[in-house]
Amino acid sequence: MKRVVLAFGTRPEATKMAPVYLALKEIPHLKPLVLLTGQHREQLRQALSLFGIVEDRNLDVMQERQALPDLAARILPQAARALKEMRADYVLVHGDTLTTFAVAWAAFLEGLPVGHVEAGLRSGNLKEPFPEEANRRLTDTLTDLDFAPTPLARENLLREGKKPEGILVTGQTGVDAVLLASRLGRLPEGLPPGPYVTVTMHRRENWPLLPELARALKRVAQDFPHLTFVYPVHLNPVVREAVFPVLKGVKNFVLLDPLEYGPMAALMKESLLLVTDSGGLQEEGAALGVPVVVLRNVTERPEGLQAGILKLAGTDPEGVYAAVAGLLKDPEALAGMRRAKNPYGDGKAGVRVARGVAWRLGLGPRPEDWTP
Repeated sequence: MKRVVLAFGTRPEATKMAPVYLALKEIPHLKPLVLLTGQHREQLRQALSLFGIVEDRNLDVMQERQALPDLAARILPQAARALKEMRADYVLVHGDTLTTFAVAWAAFLEGLPVGHVEAGLRSGNLKEPFPEEANRRLTDTLTDLDFAPTPLARENLLREGKKPEGILVTGQTGVDAVLLASRLGRLPEGLPPGPYVTVTMHRRENWPLLPELARALKRVAQDFPHLTFVYPVHLNPVVREAVFPVLKGVKNFVLLDPLEYGPMAALMKESLLLVTDSGGLQEEGAALGVPVVVLRNVTERPEGLQAGILKLAGTDPEGVYAAVAGLLKDPEALAGMRRAKNPYGDGKAGVRVARGVAWRLGLGPRPEDWTP
């Protein structure tokens, strides 16, 4: 049996790696193992429980208000030790978190091959998203295989000098996950009636702007009292201290603790609009056919802009107000965004990643690249 260790530390990584884990379990002579760093705690386990996955090892590195250099310094040696003890033959990391780069580096230093799921996404700006853009680029210098979700991601990797034989275009595993979760999940109990506008804001580079962005969205909510704005607020105290004083008490603005993945997927599916600075929610909204306003100046997921289901609003509060309110006043524009084709995947990305690993380990043929 070849032992494939899937290493991740946050809820988004867990949901996007779950389809890969489940697909690996179906391949003879492969044994998938889960190594958690514990960058998130309860959110991480909740996401795994939806898919019936239990971790094999947890480094539990989370500390209150942790600094990024300290977090990296804890992950690197512990991950290297864990990979040796788990007798890994192959290591899979996902996306752009500090766990992604630190574990990939640990595997590289231990002489273990690393596959990067969701490789090749680029914003072109090291400061946005921060530090995720750097984490992605650094990880892709260490990899044995790059699982690019889209042809554009593959082109990015080729421009940076990666060899074409080491790149597989798979589609986005997050599409697999959200389609399944939206079928399994139910709306949060006690939620007021819709129509819903779902909001998330937590990006580190947006922290200084959060109070003003919250005020802009408060104005939107006051302009549209017949809509229910639902904001599952990140547990980071910096985020909560910025937005609660502004939004608490707004009649049609519901502030919740972070939702489990199933209820969150169900909420997104029932939403009129998503307003977010998240990366993954851009793809999840596209997969569910829900228009997304992106609270960023750049995005590493430009395919959704080209398809017409994402709208880049920037981070200027007046611009955000105008973008969100403008769409809510224009049902035809929203309907047009809903009709846009999903450019991110077909729900079979996890299977392609698993078959790519099997191919690399000599257990099957190379899978075909996905084309939108």
